[in-house]
Formats: sequence, structure tokens, C-alpha cells
Amino acid sequence: MDKIHYQGKWLLLCERDGWEYASRKHRCDVVIIVALTDQHELLLVEQYRVPVQTATIELPAGLVGDIAAHSDESLQQAAMRELEEETGYRAESMQLLMSGPTSAGLSDEQVHMFRAHGCRQTGPGGGDASEDITVHRIAVAQLPQWLQQQQEQARQVDPKIYAALYWINPSPHIS
Repeated sequence: MDKIHYQGKWLLLCERDGWEYASRKHRCDVVIIVALTDQHELLLVEQYRVPVQTATIELPAGLVGDIAAHSDESLQQAAMRELEEETGYRAESMQLLMSGPTSAGLSDEQVHMFRAHGCRQTGPGGGDASEDITVHRIAVAQLPQWLQQQQEQARQVDPKIYAALYWINPSPHIS
């Protein structure tokens, strides 16, 4: 049984076998979406993140079943919903690529990375009423330079974007 040291509105600080870690109060998994347009542009989102006190460049992502209206949604349904909500693009289908921990030494959070297929723009994106998201469509060929420019402009870049590049163009030497 885990010992709870602190309980906030959304997070818990727990201890198990002498190891402290963070956990969401209402157990939620996370979906992350790797989405390309027909022009071979990767869809990215930018938003200010309070813990790092700066804007971050990220893949579209969100919590699964975090609100009552979506409490029974599948991982795939959550990925479809989050992609459209954040970017304004709807996917014809979602393919689960991998699942795993986000930061195994800090949190029990699990992430599920999806590849969106057949993306079509349906709206402006930008997130829900609690979010202020800027959508970026970046040509995959220009992505390394663009990400470097973002870092030079004091934005944080989520390393999961680099994992997405593997799923876009997997090396035949990696299995």
C-alpha cells in the first residue's frame, strides 16, 4: 500500500518501498499524437507551461477520461479527440505505436503514443477553454533546424518530438 505524503487538487506525492513519486489524484493515462499533414508537415503545439516557466513545443497530447463527459473513452478515442481539440485536425484512424512511462523515476504516469493517419483540417485548433495553444505545421525536412531556432528563442522543446521522428522515418537498422 502506498503512503500519501501530500494530496493537492490534482496531484499526490506518494511513497512506495522508500521511493517518493508523483501520481495523478484521478488516475489518468496520457495520449500523445504523431500527426502528419499530406504535405509531410508534423503538427506541433506550443503552450506556456507553469512548471518550466516558459513556452514549450510539444506533440499534441492530453489526458484520457479526465472529465466526466469522456470518462469511458478508449485510448484511441482520446487521441482522436485531443488531436482535433488541440490542432484542428481530424484523423481517419489512429495506430498505437508504443506505451510506457513518461518519467519512471518521478511519476507513475503512463503515456500512449499514436500515429494519426489521414489528417484533415476541420477547424483552428487551439485547445479547450482552459488552454491557450498555438498550432505549428512544420515540414519534417526542416524540423531539426526549426526546433533549434525555438530553443534559441528560449522555448523548451519536448524530447518526445525526437522519438516521433523515429516513427515517421524508422531506420531499417533498428528493430
